[in-house]
Amino acid sequence: MRKTKKGDDFLETAKDYYRLFFASSAILLTILAQLLIPKSAVSFTKIQSWYLYFLWISFALSLAAAFFSIVRHKKGKFYHKSYFIGTSYLALAVYNFVTEKLSLLPEIFFPSPNKILAVFVKNGPFILKCDLFSLRLLAISWAIGIALGLLTGILVGWFTSFNYWLDPIVKILGPIPSTAFVPLALTAFPTSFAASIFLISLSVWFPVTILTNSGIQNVKKTYFEVADTLGATTFQKIAHVALPASLPNVFVGIFNGACTSFITLMTAEMLGVKYGIGWYINWQREVLGYANVYAGLITIAVTFSLIITLLFKVRDRLLSWQKGFIKW
Repeated sequence: MRKTKKGDDFLETAKDYYRLFFASSAILLTILAQLLIPKSAVSFTKIQSWYLYFLWISFALSLAAAFFSIVRHKKGKFYHKSYFIGTSYLALAVYNFVTEKLSLLPEIFFPSPNKILAVFVKNGPFILKCDLFSLRLLAISWAIGIALGLLTGILVGWFTSFNYWLDPIVKILGPIPSTAFVPLALTAFPTSFAASIFLISLSVWFPVTILTNSGIQNVKKTYFEVADTLGATTFQKIAHVALPASLPNVFVGIFNGACTSFITLMTAEMLGVKYGIGWYINWQREVLGYANVYAGLITIAVTFSLIITLLFKVRDRLLSWQKGFIKW
């Protein structure tokens, strides 16, 4: 088989075409199951079949992607994801079978895919508003946490005097989960929004500080010797040598901080804020609106996955010179 590069080889065998159309076939099978298998008598609520619309749209998109690969006569990303996509839809069909078709699970706690999609259709604008509120909270907190983390990491990693005083404080306060500061935050800050920013910023600050400090201290001394021969000042050595060389460590700290900030966000939004996707999930759980809870969880999964993907894109662009880093 002729090959150009990984993930871009040519379609040639029948097995290649089988894999290419596996996703479309699995989605079509899911559609037939939805059309031919009757609903359980227990599931008496009649709502519009958004699930079926979703399946038809997915089927059309998968066919379009498959035919696009045929026209190009190359496999591409869709070919390599086809098994996973198809299996995911089959798993969704099984879940729909045990919920909507057979009612084997309690409907109030395990809503059918159709009911979850109906939530997006009816409450989509409000869910989006809550999601944007959470993103605003995250953006402000990340800006503060990353800025303070970089500043603290540079001071501790570069200056001996700052290392003497700040390093013990970082090692004592840093490992404490930011959620443990909830009582202090509620007392010290005038609003729950400000308290939430403090908690999320704190969860980002520690890993960025530690990894920035580690990165600066592990920069090769020869780099600084060359900078000295060129007459670089302390600021220039930090800005043009130490910080760029430690960027791989800095991004590891940012990724760690991002993951912990997602957890902290869910807790912070239970402190009394009026919006937010974490607040929305907790509110719907209290009123037993589990279809809305699932919709909120899906929103969180998509949003956070997109954020991590964006961070990796930024990392790849800034660190294009680095070899062997993890791809996303």
